[in-house]
Amino acid sequence: MRVTVKVKPGSRKGPLVEVSEDGSLTAYLQQRAVDGAANDGLIELLAKHYGVSKSKVAIEAGFTSRIKRVAVEL
Repeated sequence: MRVTVKVKPGSRKGPLVEVSEDGSLTAYLQQRAVDGAANDGLIELLAKHYGVSKSKVAIEAGFTSRIKRVAVEL
């Protein structure tokens, strides 16, 4: 499955995943966008959200963007 995720790094609200009405996700991360820490945090957060291992979650597009396309193997 592929999902579009809007990432908010460095958030005090996180770690949290909010699902909007159109099915897109907003991920609030405590990690800052430095040296890939936010991407690693996103993978860990989505794995926990979907109940799968981290190896089943991969960022496909948007590595340096706040809007990312992520593939999740369920």
